[in-house]
Amino acid sequence: MSTKTVLERRPKPISTALHRHPRGRLASLLTLPMAWLVGVYILSLSLMLITAFWTTDPFTSRVKPGFTLENFEQILTVPAFVSTALRTLGIALAVTLISAAFSIPLAVFMAKVAAPSLRAALAVLITLPLWAGYLVKIIGMRLVWTEEGFFNWSLSVFGVRGPGFGIAATILTLVYLWFPYMAIPVYAAVSQIPANLFDASSDLGASGFRTIRTVVAPLLMPSLIAGSVFTFSLSLGDYIAAMYVGGSDTQMIGSVIAQNINLNPPLAAAFSIVPIVLVVVYLTAVRRTGALDNI
Repeated sequence: MSTKTVLERRPKPISTALHRHPRGRLASLLTLPMAWLVGVYILSLSLMLITAFWTTDPFTSRVKPGFTLENFEQILTVPAFVSTALRTLGIALAVTLISAAFSIPLAVFMAKVAAPSLRAALAVLITLPLWAGYLVKIIGMRLVWTEEGFFNWSLSVFGVRGPGFGIAATILTLVYLWFPYMAIPVYAAVSQIPANLFDASSDLGASGFRTIRTVVAPLLMPSLIAGSVFTFSLSLGDYIAAMYVGGSDTQMIGSVIAQNINLNPPLAAAFSIVPIVLVVVYLTAVRRTGALDNI
């Protein structure tokens, strides 16, 4: 038997077979991610959507399969549910706007003004909230906003007092939690802006604020949109911050879901669709503005 015949009968390596079959190579790459996406993520969302049309027996608290729009009617007609949804939407928008307002000048200072050592220190401070666990950060912020907490103690000599537990404390806590997701992409975008644009704006007589507003902000729109997707969606789904720093009167959509997930799972499933719809509407509106074209 010749050497050529032996080589032809020898099993071919998998890499060789995949190289000769592009479709098989593509299937091998996408099988596990698609199995996770379809089998876990999409399937769980589909089951949640189906559960939203079921009912709960008021006497036995057992979920009964069926089809009813009663859960969605409650979300749209019960004043407490409507106000909770609107409050959550307002909080998420406020967190996004505050994060964007602080991230632009901070990114400009870090990328174009600060010395390398200061830039590194600021980068550490920005990402510092990501180093600790979620509950640790929430408890830390609760200690800040208590009646005898750090804020009131440090500014008491000036006669300034904090807002206490409520919507304002919830917004500021969420800004503290999600600000890195806005600041990091904005800083990366500012660092890529040529320095001669700032020089040209200054030569034409523009002030620093006007340069940021007319030159920097339009160039940063894609990164701002990318960061806002995180701050907006994460704030919509949060409820632990409202539980610990929001006081007894500040409820968010997640609070209602957590309260009903055992008592009335269909209602909780129906309310879970609200933040998904809000995020889809937000992304659709952003896409129509053309801000995502250059991402």
